[in-house]
Amino acid sequence: MLKKLQNLIYPQKCGICGKLDENSLCKKCQKILENEAICEIEENKNPYMDFCELISIFQYDGIVRERILDYKFNEKSYLYKTFVNFLLKQQKVFEKIKEYDIIVPVPISRKRKRERGYNQSLLVAREISRQLRKYANKDLQLVTTSLYKIKNTIEQSKLNKEDREKNAQGVYELKNRQILKNKNVLLFDDIYTTGNTANSCCGEIKKAEPNNIGVLVLAKD
Repeated sequence: MLKKLQNLIYPQKCGICGKLDENSLCKKCQKILENEAICEIEENKNPYMDFCELISIFQYDGIVRERILDYKFNEKSYLYKTFVNFLLKQQKVFEKIKEYDIIVPVPISRKRKRERGYNQSLLVAREISRQLRKYANKDLQLVTTSLYKIKNTIEQSKLNKEDREKNAQGVYELKNRQILKNKNVLLFDDIYTTGNTANSCCGEIKKAEPNNIGVLVLAKD
């Protein structure tokens, strides 16, 4: 009853085309995203990276790039449902995510959260955890009390490759490491470009001595 009332007051729309749709993604746009999706699971072979695999849903271009930018910078926070509803329908990705025990969103600074109003990675990670518990009886624990951002930084998208690496150094800090110890930990971020942000986060997570660390992103550039 409550959900029906909410839908009357705040009707759900397809995050891609804007048409009314209770699943936040209409059938037409589902097909568009399926054509754009790459759904890659890449084993990490770089010894300087502190994660074992990278799971990417899209390439960072076209309509996907436009909607991720809307999500991050144009106050379209509702797009998290569109992204999650799509990625969990990708069987290969769905089965891979279920191998993990914990999902950790890349944190943002307090200053950035005040400006944006939300942490875009947290919204997606929380919805993935919620849907897996509800529809797949899988407990993928959302952990937001272990990884913290302790420095304000310039948006990575505004920097060149060399400056991005410097910008990501010494930015994150691990706390409450016992939560992650001996667990399979999945880090979630929206975009993977050089890997500096993900690797900086994973370097901190590694200190907790987890079994395994993977990285899940909406898109890679």
